[in-house]
Amino acid sequence: MIGLALVATTASADWPQWRGPARDGRSDVAPRPSWPQALKPGWKASVGLGHASPVVVGGTAYVFAREGDDEVASAFDLASGRRLWRQSYPAPYTMNSAATSHGPGPKSTPTLGAGRLYTFGISGTLSCFDASSGKVVWRRTFADQHKETSPAFGTAQSPLLDGDRLVVHVGGDGDGALLSLDAATGATRWALKGYGPAYASPVAAELDGVRQYVLQTQAHLMGVDAAKGEALWTLPFTTPYEQNSVTPVVSAGTVIYSGLDRGIHAMRPRRQAGRWTTDEAWRNEELSLYMSSPVLDGKRLFGFSHKKKGEFFCLDVDTGRTLWRSEGRQGENAALVAVGRDLLLLKDDAELVVIRMDADRFAPVATYSVAQSATWAHPAPTAQGVLVKDQDSLALLRLE
Repeated sequence: MIGLALVATTASADWPQWRGPARDGRSDVAPRPSWPQALKPGWKASVGLGHASPVVVGGTAYVFAREGDDEVASAFDLASGRRLWRQSYPAPYTMNSAATSHGPGPKSTPTLGAGRLYTFGISGTLSCFDASSGKVVWRRTFADQHKETSPAFGTAQSPLLDGDRLVVHVGGDGDGALLSLDAATGATRWALKGYGPAYASPVAAELDGVRQYVLQTQAHLMGVDAAKGEALWTLPFTTPYEQNSVTPVVSAGTVIYSGLDRGIHAMRPRRQAGRWTTDEAWRNEELSLYMSSPVLDGKRLFGFSHKKKGEFFCLDVDTGRTLWRSEGRQGENAALVAVGRDLLLLKDDAELVVIRMDADRFAPVATYSVAQSATWAHPAPTAQGVLVKDQDSLALLRLE
């Protein structure tokens, strides 16, 4: 195996939200040409349970987790692992009996911006913290507005910060609202009601000249006008047990989406005679995504299909044609992160696999064991190494 260290291509090389700077699974940290034989332990801290991914801005790492009946937000010095602050609030939660193996959360990845940290608890508590001190800036709960404050398996979507707006889908089964909030105060700017939330996270995109939020709801794929909060287009989309959990990928006017046992689809929303239409571009029935969101690299889409008990794949984004598939039985889930020309594949069994995105087959160039317990959170690439959240701890692994 070849050796590698990560260096920053920008001054910060931040990882400030779900799936990175552009919410697309791509990092601004660039690799050198080689990978090491082994990863060197940096620091490790006990932070609590949960699947929420760590986020990084500047020299500080943040994590959102559970300790007992409390949800806890913490900040750590990235270089040393020293805890800078800790804030908690009561959040007792009983898991749906069908999902007890995933624990009581939280599952939603925090979002950082303008000196504030936003967290979304498993039962629907939305909080804003001062990123430097941990002081609570504002907090909202929604029990007075919705009969349920989270979907059946708990809140998993991650808030979207779009300029001075925070976008979040609140509520529960069949009774929800997509909200645009003032990021500084938490005040509602607009609310689109009538759609139950899913487990997928929204993305911002410009389609046919209109800035909009593209998201999976409980039973739809849809685009919402970012300024007005109006539904522009909706496409019925459901999965078994209403488990829509894949973040859409938007590129060149095309929306790529998937779900459990539903294949992978691409369609193009556009306005025609004053009305929006959704024209199918292609579909691939060989592959299907469940809880893992894909990464786009040029004309190639990489992902983790739940078929064959877990398989990695690459497909042509113009046609939907499968280019390659790995052997099956890779695991239940994998988190994908692109770093330069390399793709990091963190499986739920704590195995980190590295592949080249220009390869014509699944050919790992490095494989590491990164934890002693399950790893459902996305790894966060940094200039100092890779942050990995396992069942109850956060660790920096150095690539020197």
